[in-house]
Amino acid sequence: MTAHVAPQPITDHPFQGDPVFDAHVGGKLAVAATAAVDSREELSKAYTPGVARVCEAIHADPELTQVYTWVPNTVAVVTDGTAVLGLGDIGPAAAMPVMEGKAVLFKEFGGVDGVPICLATTDTEEIIETVVRLAPSFGGINLEDISAPRCFEIEDRLKELLDIPVFHDDQHGTAVVALAALENALKLTGRTYAGTRVVISGAGAAGVAVAKILLEAGITDLAVTDRNGIVSEDRDDLTPIKRTLAGLTSGRTVRGGSLEDALAGADVYIGVSGGTVPEEVVATMADDAIIFALANPNPEVHPEVAHRHARVVATGRSDFPNQINNVLAFPGIFRGTFDAHATAITEGMKLAAAHALAGLVGDDLREDLIIPSPFDPRVGPAVAAAVADAARADGVARR
Repeated sequence: MTAHVAPQPITDHPFQGDPVFDAHVGGKLAVAATAAVDSREELSKAYTPGVARVCEAIHADPELTQVYTWVPNTVAVVTDGTAVLGLGDIGPAAAMPVMEGKAVLFKEFGGVDGVPICLATTDTEEIIETVVRLAPSFGGINLEDISAPRCFEIEDRLKELLDIPVFHDDQHGTAVVALAALENALKLTGRTYAGTRVVISGAGAAGVAVAKILLEAGITDLAVTDRNGIVSEDRDDLTPIKRTLAGLTSGRTVRGGSLEDALAGADVYIGVSGGTVPEEVVATMADDAIIFALANPNPEVHPEVAHRHARVVATGRSDFPNQINNVLAFPGIFRGTFDAHATAITEGMKLAAAHALAGLVGDDLREDLIIPSPFDPRVGPAVAAAVADAARADGVARR
């Protein structure tokens, strides 16, 4: 039998006795072998000399990496540590527990192997170059906790350079789950996409992505705000990303002014910015309003306040109903992407994921249940199947 050498256990650490720190001792991940090497025969197949035949076959046909290596089921979870959770720019070392956690979620909820990669650079070109050089080892790239606006360029450039899916979860995972929840909230309140007025506070990574997916879904009256007010084409302080966003959302009900101006009479508020919306402003929203206050740990509108003025309320927190949690999306999205051997993750695939999530609620739909639980065993398979079908329909699938 193989003699396994285990690492020395850590029996003492600075925060011993704290259950959260105790759960992190030694990290949350390990590499597990899928090939037995407990005899000379097995060793000769898994490694030399047998492995040389597999190398030669892949050299002759690189597509065989999709059959004979871990590549087609493995995603790189890449960060530079500049926008970690609500902690901000804490650097790559401090970001590692989050990236490990992300990899755990990939495995547990999607059966996807994730490898945390925390980069000691914040330079856009260096990040792009590094990921491109690492790409042959992976079937997909999940960008994580990279600050805006650099995250937009990094994702766009990597999509151009690589023939594997690139996905910035802070943008698109949030957008998919928010759309799924909104789809059901609109059903409850008797609204349609085309007849609903939406306000998004926050024009960073999540805000831009949520705005784009809502427009794709059929929302036609949409205002996005940042700390200087509504993102509109008549402003001269916009970044290129915000100027594009202004072009997409111009000509709607409210074209300029403040968040307060935008919220007066609005049907839906989606907060992805932090800060606090005063209750007197929330009170100006339409009857049967919908409020998604997603900042963590402090929602822009506390649920107690929101419930006084809205019919449907969601947050990003697990201690309130209707948690908008990315874990509902990204494991199944990558599972379906890998199952279809897709070269990209399209807008159609994101919409399919959102519709699949919304559909799982079914007849249980009510004000405090507009989105399924992350622990619902149907979530991962349903999202994966919908994404794979959409990949084939969009022409990006290779199987």
